[in-house]
Amino acid sequence: MAPPTPSDNDDVFAAGERVAVLLPRPLTTAYDYRVPDGLTLATGDIVRVPLGPSAMSGVVWGPGTGEVDDTKLRDVAARHDCPALPAVLRRFVRWVADYTLADAGAVLRMAMSIPEAFEPPAPTSAIALDPDAPDIRLTPARQRVLDAASEGPPRPAAELARQAGCTPGVVAGLVSQGALAKVTMALAPPPLPEHARPGVELADDQAAAAAALVDSAAARDFSVTLLDGVPGAGKTEVYFEAVAEALRQGRQVLVLLPEIALSAQWLERFRRRFGVAPVVWHSELARGQRRQAWRWIAEGVAPVVVGARSALWLPFPDLGLVIVDEEHDASFKQEDGVIYNARDMAVVRARLGAFAAVLVSATPSLETVANVGRGRYGHLALAARHGGAALPDIAVIDVKAEPPPRGQWIAPKLRQALEECFQAGDQAMLFLNRRGYAPLTLCRTCGHRFQCPTCSAWLVEHRLLGRLQCHHCGHRVRPPKACPECETEDSLAACGPGVERLAEEAAALFPDQRLLVAASDTVTGPKAAADLVRRIEDREVDLLIGTQIVAKGYHFPHLTLVGVVDADLGLSGGDLRAAERTYQLLYQVAGRAGRAERPGRVMLQTYMPEHPVMAALASGDRDAFTEAEQLAREVAGMPPHGRLAALVVSGKDEAAVDQAARELGRTAPRPDGVHVWGPAPAPLALLRGRHRRRLLMRTQRHIAPQPLLREWIQRARLPKKVRVQIDVDPYSFL
Repeated sequence: MAPPTPSDNDDVFAAGERVAVLLPRPLTTAYDYRVPDGLTLATGDIVRVPLGPSAMSGVVWGPGTGEVDDTKLRDVAARHDCPALPAVLRRFVRWVADYTLADAGAVLRMAMSIPEAFEPPAPTSAIALDPDAPDIRLTPARQRVLDAASEGPPRPAAELARQAGCTPGVVAGLVSQGALAKVTMALAPPPLPEHARPGVELADDQAAAAAALVDSAAARDFSVTLLDGVPGAGKTEVYFEAVAEALRQGRQVLVLLPEIALSAQWLERFRRRFGVAPVVWHSELARGQRRQAWRWIAEGVAPVVVGARSALWLPFPDLGLVIVDEEHDASFKQEDGVIYNARDMAVVRARLGAFAAVLVSATPSLETVANVGRGRYGHLALAARHGGAALPDIAVIDVKAEPPPRGQWIAPKLRQALEECFQAGDQAMLFLNRRGYAPLTLCRTCGHRFQCPTCSAWLVEHRLLGRLQCHHCGHRVRPPKACPECETEDSLAACGPGVERLAEEAAALFPDQRLLVAASDTVTGPKAAADLVRRIEDREVDLLIGTQIVAKGYHFPHLTLVGVVDADLGLSGGDLRAAERTYQLLYQVAGRAGRAERPGRVMLQTYMPEHPVMAALASGDRDAFTEAEQLAREVAGMPPHGRLAALVVSGKDEAAVDQAARELGRTAPRPDGVHVWGPAPAPLALLRGRHRRRLLMRTQRHIAPQPLLREWIQRARLPKKVRVQIDVDPYSFL
């Protein structure tokens, strides 16, 4: 069944009339309810309705369908005291449900993720000076509290205590003695960015690009522009000018970042440019902060929001610009629940709302490059680093010819470069995109390998945390003293390096240098990320050893050497995008080396120096690599020159999964221009205790896969205990 079509009109429904209410559950249709006496509703209103023995919140989607008999019709319980869901967002929900073949209610749930925000926040309790305060005995701590209270607006007791450097008990004592008074305060809106505040002085090419983006933002019409610039070219400062233009018009702006928890430097740039911080949206925020942000955005008082992909579903009443920074990044693809690519959906959001979208990258995705080539997207190029800084020199180390010493991972040439870097007083970074100490642990006696009991994956040793862990389901155990297979003690061996093992080697080689490991295990949120940035900027770190979280957007002026320990990691496995993703990642990593007057060096350790990715990085010819990849994809009919859709059949009963997969293979569509592969076991054939089989459908670019997929699923007779997950435009093939 197709998702319900929302009404684009501001229909008003009086008491006694039927309304269709879409609920944030995996439902394909809206349910009919009656407007009760004393209530008037409009399309988009967020309401509370009965559902079975309980109640839940949903959205008035339009007039009722009339499919429910009057005698069975139930009344809407209440309308929430919050702004209605904007018409553009309702159309966006329908569009995404159509495109991804997800239930409309499941898509709506992403736009209603904070139900407690549907009611206004209660006034907060604050502390202020009492003008009628009696004379009391003052201690130094009490005096500090009174001084702090006299210098600003009323504040919560805990905040006042922190500012005065005392315990909350001191504040409570002053309240009880009448020196301070409790007052109630409404929640203040966030401060407004100063759009007229001057930005940094732009070079000629930057100014031209900024002027073009300003024109796009001012046009109040749909457009997509790729801002394509080398690392250090000042792309952020350029698109800030478009942000300023949208703010001049009184419209809201959304900036999507792939690693919002690691955005300390970006937020500081924003503060310098606009005088205040933007509203932030990501999963690391406390529930109360998310409630506050959702409410500000819905009420239109949050001018600029920076967030992860989920920020795309926030209820902006007047969104006028969306920017997708690092548009190529894989983390914009959501793989669970409703499967979508936030980059592509941001473009759809802009088209439905008739405003500009800006995609930003030093290594644009092949899909974006193809859209530029077809004339669908504009293109602005920044070919040089800001301030005349040179791009780093990139050298390839063939570790077949010049291997590291046995049991080590840093090749002699890279070790020598690190010594020279430290002698010059500069900072260096070693990059290895593998968390933990070792990717595999086995028994030297019998060869037993430690595997996750619920996934087709080896357990990764995390020596610092003292555990073996699955990076797919989170299963963890403490390393045993003896092999569980042959019971030999002290026979376990770590195979291959992770960043922890690399740090161990580097500490032995360079005992006088200060090391820091940066991975998602050690940098666990915004505060940890900000501290990481501060320590590097303050020269408290000589050698940074990190995974991909250190590859994006950072600017460290004294970091002049980057060594990539296993540049081939990611090239194997037959993944359609393996070469593209590896090139993008290594190019971004290389961009961390050398800024301003300090030239940078990059050294790539590889077993495949002749690989096109390594050759392109060494030559600096990004466009030649992109063109070769485009040609290979075109010959194969693969995206962006064809279209893909994946079906993943999963369940706890392996026989039922195989039966369903065979049925899908038997009933697969086979018209001209369509090809179906499979079923076959997924690379992760067991994930979180569920057996998995994959089928892959490729269509020519002009053939929409969605109608074929709908008919295919409806035609196949599938056991109830299996689940079929559809991924239109798959990005991962695990």
